[in-house]
Amino acid sequence: MRVNIDGKAISLNPSQSIGQGGEADVYLDSNRAIKIFKPPTHKDFDGLPQAQKKAAERLVRMQTKLADFPSGLPSKVVTPQSIVTDTSGNKIIGYTMAFMPDTEVLLRYAEKGFRIPGIPQQTVVDIFRDMHPTVLGIHRQQVVIGDFNDLNVLVKGTDGFFIDVDSFQFGKYPCLAYTQRFGDPLLMRETTIAERKEKMGYFTLAKPHNELSDWYAFSIMLMQSLLFVDPYGGVYIPKTPADQFTDPERLMHRITVFHPQVRYPKPAIPLGVLPDPLLDMFQRIFEKDHRGIFPLSLLEEMHWTTCTKCGAEHARPVCPECSHAAPAAVKAVVTIRGNVIATRMFQTTGHIVFASSQGGKLVWLYHENGSYRRENKEAVLKGSFDPFMRYRIQSNRTLFGKNGQLITIAPDKTPQRLQVDSFDKLPIFDANETTRYWVANGQLLRDTTDLGVFSEGLSTTIGNVMDHQTLFWVGKTFGFGFYRVGELTVAFVFDAKQQGINDSVKLRISGRLVDSTCVFSSTHCWFFTKTVEQGRTINRCTAINRNGTIEATIEVDDGEDSWLGKIRGKCATGNVLYSSTDTGIVRVEVDQERIFVAKTYPDTEPYVSEDTNLFVGRGCIYATTDKEVYELKFT
Repeated sequence: MRVNIDGKAISLNPSQSIGQGGEADVYLDSNRAIKIFKPPTHKDFDGLPQAQKKAAERLVRMQTKLADFPSGLPSKVVTPQSIVTDTSGNKIIGYTMAFMPDTEVLLRYAEKGFRIPGIPQQTVVDIFRDMHPTVLGIHRQQVVIGDFNDLNVLVKGTDGFFIDVDSFQFGKYPCLAYTQRFGDPLLMRETTIAERKEKMGYFTLAKPHNELSDWYAFSIMLMQSLLFVDPYGGVYIPKTPADQFTDPERLMHRITVFHPQVRYPKPAIPLGVLPDPLLDMFQRIFEKDHRGIFPLSLLEEMHWTTCTKCGAEHARPVCPECSHAAPAAVKAVVTIRGNVIATRMFQTTGHIVFASSQGGKLVWLYHENGSYRRENKEAVLKGSFDPFMRYRIQSNRTLFGKNGQLITIAPDKTPQRLQVDSFDKLPIFDANETTRYWVANGQLLRDTTDLGVFSEGLSTTIGNVMDHQTLFWVGKTFGFGFYRVGELTVAFVFDAKQQGINDSVKLRISGRLVDSTCVFSSTHCWFFTKTVEQGRTINRCTAINRNGTIEATIEVDDGEDSWLGKIRGKCATGNVLYSSTDTGIVRVEVDQERIFVAKTYPDTEPYVSEDTNLFVGRGCIYATTDKEVYELKFT
């Protein structure tokens, strides 16, 4: 792509891509970020006339809005620096802004797997204390954030930086963008049937954003970052069927997690750890439509501590988890419930960080007492827990990845280091029980021999991919991956032992990719994505067979009461998928281009939640939390 910046023509190539959103693509050039708006002809908008219309209107609006952008905003607002035009110099197509390295989107701080145990609750409070004056400063300049969400705040330490400011509302420029999860119900309306066919959500913006709706969104982000559940999470189980509402309808009826007939999510942190004034504020905002500047005093006076007795974090004078509770019963190692025999194989006071089924047996890595340890309790690496580390296991070898480096540690051998490509900050590698796989300099590589060779350079090239843009996963027999730049999405499968990739997988990914993962059987992979599209956060599952044929796809809204409400916690065998939910394990099958629930296993409910990871073993399913490993057998 050729563009003009400050009168100078430059070229942007796919390897410079650092982000793709629903409205624009972002590139890195000379330590500055370049945001290019998607035209109405972009493939993301194919078959969506309303989205095409909005894209065209956005470009028209930007011809003057960027030049009129207000000055005097707080220093942590990442404002436009230079205008980007097409090669003629006449049409504005984007802008440049400061590049923000070593940051994480605020969304990650609402993810339990990212936060625990490395990032304490007090850090979250300090982040929101930092954000508070920035919001006030924006409003002082007669500017409204509008589309205020957890993907538009970047966090570094405890500093919050506000991005995507081109959607800010000021003067004659309304903010037309919104994110359904953070939309103020006082400003929303139900969408029409035609709008839903356009892949819009259940609600759309009916009244302009305002300062109070910004503080409403701020409150949602704070709540979900502290508790790992948003105000409308959980499952609503009314006493009478006539009172049943869909998850989106709960918003308009203010049926929140505080409602007595809402089943609180198992993985969420209990409400009772929050101080009463904060709990009361949340209830008044989300149930009674209270609006106003969020009281900074609630953040300044909130101090978290860790209970020395039970280890729970809380912000109360005494620990609510154990102060009034009876002594916890010792869990039996083996329990029988219905047709399920559950055997607790492992328990830790630390945290399980990775697990994998290899050769029909479960192997895992956990962090406890200042060391990373394997399932045999042997320490493989000393040091504090690092939430930014990536892990894999290859038989008795343990793989650690960070900052573009892959370190492989094996018993009685010198650790080996490899340089690997990264996707954003994520080092790109994987492993099965015999072989390591990684991407370096745009090539997908694997060990030359099974169980690896501990000498650099002894690798086999599987095929060429896009450097720093590729994600991939591998099972025992084959792997799957993709890269996505601009309008181009290339998905591929590859044999675990042979050279060559099959890049004919007809996969489409639209909007802003928030998260993705993949699980394998010997014949199929199940690819999961979480994307933000036209204000909706959508979870998708695509069943792909070993030759690259897509057999079926299903999608739901993120957080919905469904086996796909979360994209993790799955395992596969043949063309069957197992998914963990708060009510037990669900068996999912694919047949005739349809993915459907074939069976439920309610007797597994005590041993799993929607955050439990599942793995197929020999005649059993393994279930792991961050503390325990269970073997589940069905009689």
